[in-house]
Amino acid sequence: MHAVVVFETLWGNTEQIAREIAEGIGVESTEVVDAVSAPADLESSVDLLVVGGPTHAFSMSSEKTRESAKQQGAQNIPLRGIREWITSLSSPRRDIAVATFDTRVTTPRLPGSAAKKAMKRLVALGFRPAAKPESFGVHGYSGPVADGELERARRWGEQLAGNGAPR
Repeated sequence: MHAVVVFETLWGNTEQIAREIAEGIGVESTEVVDAVSAPADLESSVDLLVVGGPTHAFSMSSEKTRESAKQQGAQNIPLRGIREWITSLSSPRRDIAVATFDTRVTTPRLPGSAAKKAMKRLVALGFRPAAKPESFGVHGYSGPVADGELERARRWGEQLAGNGAPR
């Protein structure tokens, strides 16, 4: 199986989760790429696409919410996030499974999910859901990743790879 994990990160937490998911899937067959560098057309060999980003203002980040994060001290402000990457993405020419994830603060528990919004847009493009959207917790906006979440991300990646794949 050839998988691609596309992520957006501002504080580094979502990238950590993305890399653990890739480890779970199997790094030999998995590419991990940020949304800025991700291609608008996936290779024909891709079987699984995993997309993740932080939840901002109840959804995927935007230019405005990334600027707000910068004002709060975020150092890594990407030129585009998963919202813009998905908009640029071509519809798949064959059946490609997709899974989405987000990172969100553990407290206070706020509504909304970048993962759910991303999944909705990716399914509309023609991707097939491989799992329901997943959220991983971080302590505060800047992190760190909440206890146990990196391990949970790796297990989720294993499931996505077919070791008890969620469907």
